[in-house]
Amino acid sequence: MIIVKIILGLLGLGVVVFVHELGHFLAARLVGIDVEAFSIGWGKPILKKKIGEVEYRISMFPIGGYCKMRGENEFKEAYENKQKEIARIKGTYYGTSPLRRIVVSFAGPLFNLIFAVLVFSVIWGIGFEVNTLENRIVLASDITPGERYPADVAGLKTGDRIVKIGGRNIANYHDIQEVIAPNAEKELPVTVERDGTERELMVRPLLDKSTGAGKIGVYFWTDPLVSDVVADSPAAIAGIEEGDRILKINGRNFNYSVEMIPILQDQPSVLSVEYERRGEIKSTDIVLSYNNGSLGDIGIAYKTINYHTPSYSPPAAILKGAREAWKTFVISLRSLSLLFRGIDLTQAVSGPVRITYMVGDAAAEGFDRSFGAGISSMASFLSLISIALCIMNLLPLPVLDGGMIILFIIELINRRPLNPKAIYAFQTVGVVLIFGLMIFAVFGDILFLARR
Repeated sequence: MIIVKIILGLLGLGVVVFVHELGHFLAARLVGIDVEAFSIGWGKPILKKKIGEVEYRISMFPIGGYCKMRGENEFKEAYENKQKEIARIKGTYYGTSPLRRIVVSFAGPLFNLIFAVLVFSVIWGIGFEVNTLENRIVLASDITPGERYPADVAGLKTGDRIVKIGGRNIANYHDIQEVIAPNAEKELPVTVERDGTERELMVRPLLDKSTGAGKIGVYFWTDPLVSDVVADSPAAIAGIEEGDRILKINGRNFNYSVEMIPILQDQPSVLSVEYERRGEIKSTDIVLSYNNGSLGDIGIAYKTINYHTPSYSPPAAILKGAREAWKTFVISLRSLSLLFRGIDLTQAVSGPVRITYMVGDAAAEGFDRSFGAGISSMASFLSLISIALCIMNLLPLPVLDGGMIILFIIELINRRPLNPKAIYAFQTVGVVLIFGLMIFAVFGDILFLARR
């Protein structure tokens, strides 16, 4: 299964980077810069064919690709030859105007944004399946006594049904997460239904420094009605079947599924389970084993909510796709500021290994439900990655597209060519920064995989 996830992840990540490089390629051709090579993948070419003046390649490592423009490294030659200016040769990268180079640099991130809009539009046009839980909650403080969270401060109670947050209607637990996650440390009005009446409360999500997301300290409420039992799992061996309702575990009433967390934290070797099957009370013992300090998995799944979103008309789908892409863009920009607020960077900064795994994981989980759900999950995640790549490349840092745009704007304002020495120094600093960031990200990826 891990191999499948890696393959799906590589394909997905390759598509996003390919779209980025395609933007540079088409823009370069449009403004009159000659392209020497356009490759799908990196490394040694395994297939290549020259069409016109461009050599099209399929390279060994299937992660993204590159667009090699004529003369884009001429600043190095000029620097080594101690020239004051880069030779202006027609058709080369530095032989064209700074405004045209800005267009080429901006086109890659722009194509990533357009790609996200198109993918979101297709997803909403077809409709997609959502697997979630109801909007009834369990306080985290009831699961881990002694802790106090924003939900406790706000006056929420276990069993409350959250029906509105910040003016948005809440239909399920997925909606709760979607509103709370991007609104850390903001006051949000919350409407809850309790004992048949609605109450108005105010909650202020705290910043989870391990993820950068907001959280209020609630779990989902799921009735302990078994919907599935994994074959050969401890529960299956003990005789638990689909449709059974768990009543007690180790003599304690079992009201909702997350009560299993504190029970398993003590790593008991045996669970004495009382359950109801077709009106008859039964009991059994579930024998557990633990690996690497994990909580253990008894092999039971509980009932979830599955619904299919409506299919939008083409114009409505494009409008919805653009709104979703813009919302994701704004949230991603806001998330950048969290990097300077003490969050755990090894968790928050992902390298290529972790991103590949996450793309594959999202796709694999979707394919477990259905082919359509797998495609939808993968496409949605790729849209998020594409927007992240757009934003990252627009940062005003050396080597990145944003850094080059800043250089060319300076050249445009000064109305004189850039000094090769300045470009060389700028790019060298960028290489060091990016290389350091990559080492840090890969280190975080190794920790991530070790936790898996």
